[in-house]
Amino acid sequence: MSGYDTCSSGRVVVGVSGSLGSVTALRRAALEARRREAELWPVLAWEPPGGELAARRSPAPAPLVQEWQQMAREQLADVLDQVFGDTGAGIPLHGVVVRATPGLALVETADRDEDILVVGAGRRGWHRPFSGRVTRYCLTHAHCPVLAVPPSPLADALTSAHRRNTWHLPLDVRQLPS
Repeated sequence: MSGYDTCSSGRVVVGVSGSLGSVTALRRAALEARRREAELWPVLAWEPPGGELAARRSPAPAPLVQEWQQMAREQLADVLDQVFGDTGAGIPLHGVVVRATPGLALVETADRDEDILVVGAGRRGWHRPFSGRVTRYCLTHAHCPVLAVPPSPLADALTSAHRRNTWHLPLDVRQLPS
């Protein structure tokens, strides 16, 4: 037996947006939840167009806010379906849609000491000035352990393919990682 007890009441909370980085984090979070015999809590954060400040200055009608909320629920369901398919995650799953910035939504959802918060680490560099903003927020404000998942190796290949396509350079798809 391992040196720690698994807790079936534990949760693995993960941010989901549909980006390649969030899908990579979701897959890793599912592995962690299986390993820990925990529940998987994918969280999709949304804000009104223009952000909360604009919404306070000029509130949207309730039916419009409900439509945005529904769109967020559908986006989360689509991502979960794309990642887990018809068979599901194979673990207890509790999808959450939160009206807040991503970092705040994740930290407020992962509010138990026994939670694990999984976030995509993103890329750094001069061309990505906001990359890692959510990860930094979570690392700074979370009250539980945070697992920052590095980007998929496919991310670099896709960026390279996009660059080659932009410049109309030939692309050999056999060179893409599988």
